Amino acid sequence: MDKKTFRIESDLLGELEVPVDAYYGVQTQRALNNYRISNLKMGYYPDFIVSIAYVKWAAALANSELGVLDPKIAEAIAEACQELVKGKHKKHFPVDMMQGGACTSVNMNANEVIANRALEILGHNRGEYQYVSPNDHVNCAQSTNDAYPTAIRYTFIRMNKKLVKSLNKLIVSLKNKAEEFKDVIKMGRTQLQDAVPMTSGQEFMAFAHNLEEEIANLERSVRLLHEINMGGTAIGTGLNAVPGFAKLCTEKLSELCGDQMILATDLVEATPDAGAYVNYSSALKRLAVKLSKMCNDLRLLSSGPRCGFNEINLPPMAPGSSIMPGKVNPVIPEITNQVCFKVIGNDTTVCFAAEAGQLQLNVMEPVIAQAILESLTWLTNVMDTLREKCIDGITINRERCYDMVKNSIGIVTALNPYIGYKNSTKVAKEALQTGRSVYDIVLEQGLMSKEKLDEALNPENMIESHAL
Repeated sequence: MDKKTFRIESDLLGELEVPVDAYYGVQTQRALNNYRISNLKMGYYPDFIVSIAYVKWAAALANSELGVLDPKIAEAIAEACQELVKGKHKKHFPVDMMQGGACTSVNMNANEVIANRALEILGHNRGEYQYVSPNDHVNCAQSTNDAYPTAIRYTFIRMNKKLVKSLNKLIVSLKNKAEEFKDVIKMGRTQLQDAVPMTSGQEFMAFAHNLEEEIANLERSVRLLHEINMGGTAIGTGLNAVPGFAKLCTEKLSELCGDQMILATDLVEATPDAGAYVNYSSALKRLAVKLSKMCNDLRLLSSGPRCGFNEINLPPMAPGSSIMPGKVNPVIPEITNQVCFKVIGNDTTVCFAAEAGQLQLNVMEPVIAQAILESLTWLTNVMDTLREKCIDGITINRERCYDMVKNSIGIVTALNPYIGYKNSTKVAKEALQTGRSVYDIVLEQGLMSKEKLDEALNPENMIESHAL
């Protein structure tokens, strides 16, 4: 390629060609050469670019106020960061999120983009770092070891809001179905065996309430991510940061992003600590477990259509077989299951990586970040898909549900208070062996009058809560 399309930059390891039109620089280019692992680039996570821009912006303002950074340079850095917050220059963040070095290359990608854009704002050319340096100015009073985890934590905070929004919409959809199906009598089941009657409305409301609990759990867990170690620099001692920087930078960050960030009380402790990640990843796993269980139920309830439960109908989204005509599969619950499996696996990755840190730094933070970013992205997307392409379109087979209640042996449980458990067991056994109805056997054996039996076995009476 023509050399004129490149500029030459240098670092500790020597000189390297960088595309002349790139805002990134030599350390980003070196990372591009080194890490071709996940193909998940920084630019794929706009919330992360916004978050690291806020961190660099806050640091520039704090350093300027403390007299460490020339106000003109600080203003140019701030302007460059504002552009990133507005969504500009994403293509200049090409590095793989999976890398060694505790993500120094990710931090430097941001430093170089901001420095080169600030250079342009000040009337200089890209690469003229004597005027605005990625290290001396954009990274002033910082290390990757405090700037990167702060940005990642705020990224999770931002993405959690989107996750909870999608979760809330799914819960509303389930509650709408609960209202729609509130008068549909069906058979409840335990261990996949007939239990006692209930309504489909109760079943769907239980789904909704079960997921509703996860909003509070996510909010509890995300609060721990508000604690940051800005100003700790390399290992938490604050080397190269002037007194007051940590507190002031945290205040500036809170003002800029609109979320209250909290400076850790012990920066040496906070720098290698991954406990907040473990806790938050566990909350994502708990949500995934519940979503997957619900989708298992939806697949069972819609099984058939002739030889299964066939209580509900899922919206048909695609032909289900390349060989069996007419077959339609529950593809949306199936993809939800698979996403949930991935989230559960990602949580295991987070646990291993959190444990693997040594001494004053956890160098495995990149895989922690990648795993949680993936879990957040996939869960948010699949909940929207589940709501739009499955839950909202579910219909119910009322007669099928009621027929199973009428023919069920499980309704004998309602007779325990009248004829006792032993007699109920005998009735159930005979009904199972002969195929006759519980109703006929109770009358034949004279265990109850017809009037009393009709009242006891009225499905509407059995679904009323007697415990409240």
